[in-house]
Amino acid sequence: MEKTILQQITERPMTTQQVTPDIFLLQFPLVNAFMVGDPNNQNKEWVLIGAGMAHTSKDIFQAAEGRFGQGSQPKAIILTHGHFDHVGAITELTNTWNVPVYAHAYELPYLTGQMDYPPADPSVDKGLIARISPTFPHKGINLGTRAAPLPADGSVPWMPGWQWIHTPGHSPGHVSLFRDSDRVLIVGDAFTTLKQESATSVLTREKEVHGPPAYFTTDWQAAEQSVQVLNELNPSLVIPSHGLPMGGEELKQQLSELAHNFVHLAVPEQGQYVGQPAPNS
Repeated sequence: MEKTILQQITERPMTTQQVTPDIFLLQFPLVNAFMVGDPNNQNKEWVLIGAGMAHTSKDIFQAAEGRFGQGSQPKAIILTHGHFDHVGAITELTNTWNVPVYAHAYELPYLTGQMDYPPADPSVDKGLIARISPTFPHKGINLGTRAAPLPADGSVPWMPGWQWIHTPGHSPGHVSLFRDSDRVLIVGDAFTTLKQESATSVLTREKEVHGPPAYFTTDWQAAEQSVQVLNELNPSLVIPSHGLPMGGEELKQQLSELAHNFVHLAVPEQGQYVGQPAPNS
């Protein structure tokens, strides 16, 4: 029997890609995670950005040992936000590594058992991923004292030269990470380089700048402002949580177009939060 598109996506194994000398991409079926740190440095210090989906901890452990050596563990885990596809393996990872997890202060209630995210809204798009999004977990998790706020000065723990930028809209405490020296942007879900609502786009991974995943975005005005802020940074390379890395003139043109025509290009024609943000957004 021929496999459905969704089966082809979910059964696809993790792949990896060295994006820069110190950024290593872990690409899971629906989301990316990243290891930041140069394995050629003597101290081999590194951090993990994002914790993938459920049942991906084994892949992450193996990738860490393959890149940084047996018994290697990160100094910290950094979360752009706490949606299910970014924290799926975090309990197994933190239980083994016993490292802190940093996120924006506005995101901590969802990481310490105090709040749940609003459920996904399938009405925003007719794509298959959007249609099945009500099955995606939206409950908060409880990391207890392991969860800590990112430093108020904008620095990123164990990532010298990087700064975090508050980019709300997709979630209240969403952040993106930017390194000014080479203008690399780890964008999280503030925007994507594929159409995350579409199973076909997720399967083919054809590069094209799109807005944040619509089914979980709860404040579209804030999301628009966040894209405009990121466009002003003039990044040379973006590394998204959904899609492939993208740079050059292709990125510059498409990101500028999204920033200047966000309502037309990204905001759904209908949806629970199109006219009014969710409470606590």
